Amino acid sequence: MALILNIDTALESASICLASDDNILELSTNENQKDHAAWLHSAIADLLKKTGKSINDLDAVAVSIGPGSYTGLRVGLASAKGLCYALNIPLLAVSTLKMIAIAAKEKSNVVTYICPLIDARRMEVFTSLYDRSLNEINAPFAMIIDENSFANILASSKILFCGSGSKKLQTVIKSENALFNYEAANASHLSQLSYYSFRNREFADLAYAEPLYIKEFYSSPHKA
Repeated sequence: MALILNIDTALESASICLASDDNILELSTNENQKDHAAWLHSAIADLLKKTGKSINDLDAVAVSIGPGSYTGLRVGLASAKGLCYALNIPLLAVSTLKMIAIAAKEKSNVVTYICPLIDARRMEVFTSLYDRSLNEINAPFAMIIDENSFANILASSKILFCGSGSKKLQTVIKSENALFNYEAANASHLSQLSYYSFRNREFADLAYAEPLYIKEFYSSPHKA
């Protein structure tokens, strides 16, 4: 049995989850994005106390590595690295977009692809594309959305759009093959992915792991 602490501070709502393998023991959330850094360490202590666990019981720490909030990503990764270094346990780095995709996966039985989107202000989003088994089709990238976004894929395939950027996308595309899911992802969804990484020994390099920012400057929009 692996006891894994899962940390997500990449999104507007921060969350942490303690899981035994992929079984959730306790989840804690924080809705104030400006307060993630101050909230995190006391929340971890409270989480361990509620579950009757010691920090020394941890077998690994998982973190959503991005994309997402610049400050939030730094807060989460720095805290995860510090715990892993002090406890001499593995670091598990999981795509924030894949975490969002798995939160919507149960609604994906009638689609070909799952497309998570993170709002990056104005008409910009961070996004990627997965099949229903969460195999990555397109690696994470930044794009400016318009009425032609994903048109080539939507012409022949159904896509389930999810995440904070999906509401923005819904205002500009009208394809019948576009479905939308607004379930918020959190560290409980991260735990399903982190256990897989732990079991397969997909450990991040503690010294060199960095947040996945993927922020780009555009001369023209990136089209899907």
